[in-house]
Amino acid sequence: MIKERFVPYLFLIPALVLILVFKIYPIFDSLKESLFIPSFLAGEKIFAGFDNYLMLFEDPVFWNSVKVTLYLNVFINPLQIILAFLLAIFLNRQMKGIGIFRAIHFIPIAVSMPIALIMWNVMLNPEQGIFNTILVALGFEPQPFLGSSDQAMWIIIMIATWKGVGYWAIFLLAGLQEVPKNLYEAAAIDGAGKWQQFINITFQMMKRPLAFVAVADTVANFLLFAPMYILTNGGPKNSTNVLMNESYNSAFVYSDMGRASAINIIILLILLVVIAIEFKFLKAKH
Repeated sequence: MIKERFVPYLFLIPALVLILVFKIYPIFDSLKESLFIPSFLAGEKIFAGFDNYLMLFEDPVFWNSVKVTLYLNVFINPLQIILAFLLAIFLNRQMKGIGIFRAIHFIPIAVSMPIALIMWNVMLNPEQGIFNTILVALGFEPQPFLGSSDQAMWIIIMIATWKGVGYWAIFLLAGLQEVPKNLYEAAAIDGAGKWQQFINITFQMMKRPLAFVAVADTVANFLLFAPMYILTNGGPKNSTNVLMNESYNSAFVYSDMGRASAINIIILLILLVVIAIEFKFLKAKH
């Protein structure tokens, strides 16, 4: 009996090793690295304690990246979750041709992020892109899109939403398909309308899947980096310079791994706070 109890844990060992090596160890390595600053001697580092954090707190570029990151997540997370939920409800309907719609909605997921970003960059080209061509044909002024500090972040939100909504909808669709159909039948017999059924059955039964999607989506968007790197490089005027982009620049442009690691630790702390708040509001009642 003792051997049988420990057999499942043996199968978990490979996954636990991978988590320790690729998830847990990098956190402690970043924490250690954040306590050092580069010196003028090649390959040398000087222990500086919390100086990297203190310098960040006095750096307006860092605070701007914090503001841009929070601004991005305040808009993109609710937008993606709501659209993914609505898409999942639509895909869960039993109607003719729904299999075709389920296949079409998966196309953005199947396209790799770099290819998708290059495609959008071509279409958003201010001079030759298809969007400005359509706008001019309709009598509107051409738009700078990614070249505008007012529009660039919204364009990135649109692209990331196009890429991510279908992915999150898959998890919510799986949750919807687990809701017992007899609950709706009983509610209909009791005289509950569609809206009442949605609030009292669908939403209540979907709290756990929604909580998972909210947390996973938040983590993904806090770590969103590819659109900024490929499309804007943090510009124009640092309007898309999120924390991940600032961390990349610190590490690989300015060769300051201590500053980059300090930014990574701060991202982790902010994520923990945001996720705790999300769990508080989306926690399913037993």
